[in-house]
Amino acid sequence: MTINNTLKKISKYTLSVIVLTAIIIALANYTIQKNAKNKVFSDANLIQKNKVGLVLGTSKYLRNGTLNLYFKYRISATLELFNNNKIEYILISGDNSSEGYDEPTDFKEELICNGVPENRIFLDYAGFRTLDSVVRAKLVFGLDSFTLISQEFHNERALYLATKNGINAVAYNAKDVSNRYGIKVKIREYFARTKVFIDILFKVKPKFLGPKIEIV
Repeated sequence: MTINNTLKKISKYTLSVIVLTAIIIALANYTIQKNAKNKVFSDANLIQKNKVGLVLGTSKYLRNGTLNLYFKYRISATLELFNNNKIEYILISGDNSSEGYDEPTDFKEELICNGVPENRIFLDYAGFRTLDSVVRAKLVFGLDSFTLISQEFHNERALYLATKNGINAVAYNAKDVSNRYGIKVKIREYFARTKVFIDILFKVKPKFLGPKIEIV
């Protein structure tokens, strides 16, 4: 076999892998978007009331020290729902895996500064992934229904996970960021959506569960 023939075979194989990967990503994206139909809202007047709003955490600051707009807009969306009596309690689920990095507490402090009573806020420090946040809301905090709060692309994925775990959820969309600002996040989201199906296939569970916590 000549070198040229070998290279041609490798090129065909590589092309096949690329095409198959693209198809899988497209199917995952379509399925998740379809599931979210009629479950995502951008107008607080149109969304149903739920006892609890589940805020999906993110870092407060970017690596360059500037305020993370995803954080800022999720705070605004949470306040809008709370102030319009669309949620009674707020469960903030985020990453607190290392000392000095505490997403839930950052959200809590910001909400309190904006008038939310501390006794209306509950924290989930083990929301390392969206899967962990959604499943722990049910298994640890005893919630069979809630309102997700994040950007639309994130909400859609979280809604799919909620559906697959027997949770009746709707979602409220925080303001999105510009494509230039969030291009890396948007690209990563396509792969995250594909991983959702891998996690479901292999029945992946949250990293931690722990004792039950009642939201009252």
